[in-house]
Amino acid sequence: MTISPRDQEILAINQAMLESVAAGDWENYSQVCSPEISCFEAESEGHLVEGHAFHHYYFDLESQNQKTPTPVNVTMARPHLRWLSDNAVVVSYTRLTQKIHNGEPITTRCCETRIWQRSEGSWLQVHVHRS
Repeated sequence: MTISPRDQEILAINQAMLESVAAGDWENYSQVCSPEISCFEAESEGHLVEGHAFHHYYFDLESQNQKTPTPVNVTMARPHLRWLSDNAVVVSYTRLTQKIHNGEPITTRCCETRIWQRSEGSWLQVHVHRS
């Protein structure tokens, strides 16, 4: 299967965003998220959450609790892209996260849908649904 250049661009941006989450890198994560980002996530317990503050809390918590960095690998399994326009795309995939937990390697999974919108020449994440 051939992946178009525009699909490759979005998948690379999404992968970099996932890696910033895994690394606890708020600076890079916040640069690719709209200030009005909305989300439904397990942590929001079924409530729609808007803005950066909700996510920023978890980045701060991680940086306070992180004693020694452990290797983390994030994979987008079977990504699916649906272009709504030249400036909006829905990316859906299963996110596999490999890490060390209590000295043992583990893999966790969740299903994610992320909506990206190009604004003033830059792609910004505007909505996340994770389960």
